[in-house]
Amino acid sequence: MNQQSFFYAIEPFVRRLPSVERPTGHVHFKRKLSWTLAILILYFVLGNIPLFGLSTASIDIFSSYRAFFAGSFGTMMLLGIGPIVTASIVLQLLVGAQIIKLNLSEPRDQAIYQGTQKALVFVMVAVEALPQVLGGYLLPDAGLAGTLGVSLGMISLLIFIQVFVGGSLIVYMDEVVSKWGVGSGVGLFIVAGISQQLVTGIINPATGDGGLPVGIIPKWIDIIRLQLIGFDTLFTSEGLKFILITGGILALISTIMIILLVVLVESTRIEIPLAHSRVRGARGRFPVKLVYASVLPMILVRAIQANIEMVGALLAGKIGTITSATVTGQGVTTIYTGYSSILGNFVSEAKINAATGAAMSGSSPQPVSGLMYYLSALRGPSDWMPGMVQSTPGMTELGFAALAGWQIFLHVIVDASFLIIGGIIFAIFWIETTGMGPKSVAAKIHNSGLQVPGYRRNPASIEKLMERYIPKVTVIGGVIIGVLTLIASLLGTLGGAGGTGLLLAVSIVYRLYEQVASEQIQEMYPMMQKFFGASA
Repeated sequence: MNQQSFFYAIEPFVRRLPSVERPTGHVHFKRKLSWTLAILILYFVLGNIPLFGLSTASIDIFSSYRAFFAGSFGTMMLLGIGPIVTASIVLQLLVGAQIIKLNLSEPRDQAIYQGTQKALVFVMVAVEALPQVLGGYLLPDAGLAGTLGVSLGMISLLIFIQVFVGGSLIVYMDEVVSKWGVGSGVGLFIVAGISQQLVTGIINPATGDGGLPVGIIPKWIDIIRLQLIGFDTLFTSEGLKFILITGGILALISTIMIILLVVLVESTRIEIPLAHSRVRGARGRFPVKLVYASVLPMILVRAIQANIEMVGALLAGKIGTITSATVTGQGVTTIYTGYSSILGNFVSEAKINAATGAAMSGSSPQPVSGLMYYLSALRGPSDWMPGMVQSTPGMTELGFAALAGWQIFLHVIVDASFLIIGGIIFAIFWIETTGMGPKSVAAKIHNSGLQVPGYRRNPASIEKLMERYIPKVTVIGGVIIGVLTLIASLLGTLGGAGGTGLLLAVSIVYRLYEQVASEQIQEMYPMMQKFFGASA
């Protein structure tokens, strides 16, 4: 049985998967808005329902990627859009490499592809949840197990079921938004999560690391009120470091700069004129944006790094040589654990209340040197500024050597290569698997009754014109988004949203604004619905 026959054989199965029915006619804009708002509220509700039986000593293995995975640790939304993204990566790579030979311009093959992706998402929900439960990161509450008179394994099973249900629900929530709402569910959830972190980074008065508030506004109120920096030290290296890094000014500048740059590149486009072949005077334009494939392919790049880190962290705990060091101060006992293996050196920490012995917080093993360190994503100045990298908590206590300048530089180069080359590859795969390639666009324009003035009215002529623009712009856009993500990752962002998360949020909001404007025009001029459906 060849590959194509295999997918045709599983077609009945993937078609029987529960799905959200697509509307048969035009959905009024107000109704779309209502569905979108309802799903957004449900997302926040599920993101605040704690997992029953989860111990407070559990560790968030995806904490560094939590922002753009749109998840909430310790809740039903723990996995966020991670399984959807991972399933998309697998299929896009297989289709793009011609390992899976499906013609996505054919309606039947496209339906099989989408059905297979949904089935794969459910597999990925289990694949991403099981290692966290079995690997000792999502820990069962021993006290609850004793109270209920059941084993810890039963509580762990209950935690897995809850995570699986939450991961499955987000698949259908995404479908509802995509078919009945405005934009896509994946984009909506990303914007919701990033916006929440940005607001937290601006106004949150809670005390963070260093004894200062998390939010930049209350932080600077305290800095000024307590006179934590004097005029005589303002322009020294320590003073500038305090203002830019500790005070969050560098993150603020980076956030504003990235927002403006994303709006600029999103608004830059080449517009190809279109005319209706039968209605005289009816004209339009097909926009080929500078960031044609959007910034969503960047999720795929970071998702690969996230999964590499997860596998590395799990292996470090299983095959590594383990050392530990304990530091007590200010009523808190910090236990640093080091793992040394062929993958490199890892450090994890656990904070315990020195008086009660109760667990306060912990972190998954983070790579601090070796192969996994170079493959990890940059998350801010502390990952590349030599003095800050060498002072990573736990390195000195565990006896790990400080990183040399060339090692830090190599880490930056590897991450930059990941972002730029990965951005190009996934942008190309993205337009081919989402019907945005020259051939698909030409067919849509031709079927809608439109044509390019001065060219013959047939798909081949339109496709030839599109091939002059779309492939080149796709590659250029992939490079631009990779560079912007790198800049934001190096400088940091408010609220720890991350460079990738911030780019995604701003781009999605901008495109959502354009779609809302398009929807309103269609409501005013119903005859334009067919045109917008073709050129969107």
